[in-house]
Amino acid sequence: MHILNIFIIAIVLAMDAFAVSITEGSVNRPFKKSNALTIATLFGIFQAGMPLIGWVLGSVIIKYIDMYDHWVVFGILSIIGTKMIYESLRTDKAKKLNILTFKRLLMLSIATSIDALAIGFSIAILHINIFLAILIIGMVTFLLSIIGVYIGYFLGHFFENKIEFLGGIILIGIGIKILLEHLM
Repeated sequence: MHILNIFIIAIVLAMDAFAVSITEGSVNRPFKKSNALTIATLFGIFQAGMPLIGWVLGSVIIKYIDMYDHWVVFGILSIIGTKMIYESLRTDKAKKLNILTFKRLLMLSIATSIDALAIGFSIAILHINIFLAILIIGMVTFLLSIIGVYIGYFLGHFFENKIEFLGGIILIGIGIKILLEHLM
């Protein structure tokens, strides 16, 4: 997989964290730079750690699925992308609490990085350098989360669902691209 694809996947993976960061920036008052740094650090650590766990699991079972691994990657990316699109279209406001606690941030960090676990599995299947991938994923998530908090503080919820929807479309597109490359 080309390094550009890793960056694209990192950006797409960070969309959930970015959307949550926008929300956190818009609802938590007064604004504190330390809160933005905490949010970005936790999201970056979990977004980088989950692919590593998925990669370990994927490395163990790759020999059993080698003949149809491209279908597995396509399926994983399509499921994650579809989930992101679905989540972006939800109208319930339960996920938009304005209480900033470490426990809540920890739960949000885990929730926004579950998709990265499946991506780690795909990274193992595609024989990508996991250390480069998790470095890129963690850094991109950290940067987008910082930016998201500031956007949320200054612009509110305007972009949140649109970004998550676009991220879902991009993941499905990457899955289709990988499938077509292996079938042709």
